[in-house]
Amino acid sequence: MKRMMIAGNWKMNKTDEEAIELTSELVKLVGDVKEPKVVVCPPFTSMRSVRDIIKDSNICLGAQNMFWEESGAYTGEISSLMLKSVGCRYVIIGHSERRGYFGETDEKVNKKLKSAMKHGLVPILCVGETLGDRDRGISKDIVKGQVEKAVKGLDLSQVNEFVVAYEPVWAIGTGRPATAEDAEDMISFIRSLLVDAFGDKVMDKIYLLYGGSVKPDNIAEFVSQPTVQGALVGGASLSADKFASIVEKSKV
Repeated sequence: MKRMMIAGNWKMNKTDEEAIELTSELVKLVGDVKEPKVVVCPPFTSMRSVRDIIKDSNICLGAQNMFWEESGAYTGEISSLMLKSVGCRYVIIGHSERRGYFGETDEKVNKKLKSAMKHGLVPILCVGETLGDRDRGISKDIVKGQVEKAVKGLDLSQVNEFVVAYEPVWAIGTGRPATAEDAEDMISFIRSLLVDAFGDKVMDKIYLLYGGSVKPDNIAEFVSQPTVQGALVGGASLSADKFASIVEKSKV
């Protein structure tokens, strides 16, 4: 049976009070779900509150970003040790918005991955091409470069879990939605890159997710593809009912 994961990226949304309300509803709706694995990634300001609410459920806590150093004069940054101290298990690294708005490079992504793995956090590595990349016919060249530079120097055989999410940036807010076939084509390509780098055995530890405008009415199409193992959900994760519906429709 295919392993599945649904991760919710709340982005810069929800006050602490709103996060408590949303999380409480999620525990009622999906707190007992074991498959797919459910992860929520609230803002840093609500991580402790969310942790306390999900502690007796099957929902896992994730973060949206981190810095690669353990401590120091890095104003505004959060370290892997800080995340671990509040019960965080997962961390999103290299999200397209981090790359686009904040100039996050593949080299920085690689440093973050190494730090996360060193301290026992499970990275959710995001990769994906822009509309310009796609129109120039270089989508796979871009994704190949992102994957190879991100995992350079890593030993995935030494970890229990690793997650890669494909974000087709060209399909988000452009009016050109990606199809399930588009997702399968790129995710199977990403899988082949990881097999070339680390061998077939490591794939038992890896989740390959789709992350482009996932909603209750399209999730079944994506997870029905042979290589897609779930989704990184954005806007729909801000609604308990919508997120729970996505989780329910992802059961295999």
